[in-house]
Amino acid sequence: MKARLMDTGLDANRQFRVKHVDEHFLNSPFHFHESCEIVLIEEGYGKRIVGDHIDDFDKGDLVLMGPNLPHIWQNDNIYFQKRKDLRVKATVLYFEPAMVLGLVAGTEAAAAVQALFTNACRGLSVKSNTHAYLLERLHTIRGTDGLKRFSVFLEIIDILARSTDYDYLASDNYHNAMTIKDAGRFNDVYQFLITNFYREIPLEEIAGVAKMSPTAFCRYFKARTQKSFVTFLQEIRVSHACKLLRQDKLSVMEVALESGYNNLVNFNKCFKGITALSPSEYRKKIRNELLTA
Repeated sequence: MKARLMDTGLDANRQFRVKHVDEHFLNSPFHFHESCEIVLIEEGYGKRIVGDHIDDFDKGDLVLMGPNLPHIWQNDNIYFQKRKDLRVKATVLYFEPAMVLGLVAGTEAAAAVQALFTNACRGLSVKSNTHAYLLERLHTIRGTDGLKRFSVFLEIIDILARSTDYDYLASDNYHNAMTIKDAGRFNDVYQFLITNFYREIPLEEIAGVAKMSPTAFCRYFKARTQKSFVTFLQEIRVSHACKLLRQDKLSVMEVALESGYNNLVNFNKCFKGITALSPSEYRKKIRNELLTA
């Protein structure tokens, strides 16, 4: 499956589109496009990569992305068995930022909307009260059409522009250095890593996926992602470990093994290097947040 500069279905006569997803699993490759995109996961879980950021996603995940920001949402391996009790549902909005900026030009909203789209170039994970407000609007927009649908869309943009309830995803210094050809190669690499992160992955094996020598692959990966392959793999593993720790069902040692670590000392070191907390401290923090919520 080759990645590409994806066609969002927008053109000069259609600068806003709502898409509903209801599938056994998400099947879009690692890609980017020239439109803004809002993604709400209504059912399903897995991992998402936005720019140089990787994290787990679950029901309720809500992200706004600016133009030309590479991304992929990929379900966990269990979804590819096409079990009847597992499906993925999502609402996706594509829109041209220039269209919105043109509508608000010369109004008091212009600066806030421009700032929102600038921030969205890093990807924004929407949280807290803003998340709750937008869930209602995104559920409403699917059942409307015409001017009513467009008015709900503008309300969504207004809520986002007024809010600071979001986390940045891609790092502050991230820039998309990928060509369409690069995205195709990284699609293969990322899908392999998301599927196999829990086991040892020799450098020669992942370089083979990219059809490169190990030395060339390491240089290429860092040049395109602004981080080393080893760092990226650790981030995948620690992200998965965070999800398991939040679920609070496994011991720390079991979480380490499930996340690709067979040495507890190494797991603790890698986890703290990325989150600034030990696994036990992270679990305690999550428990305290649940008690005070």
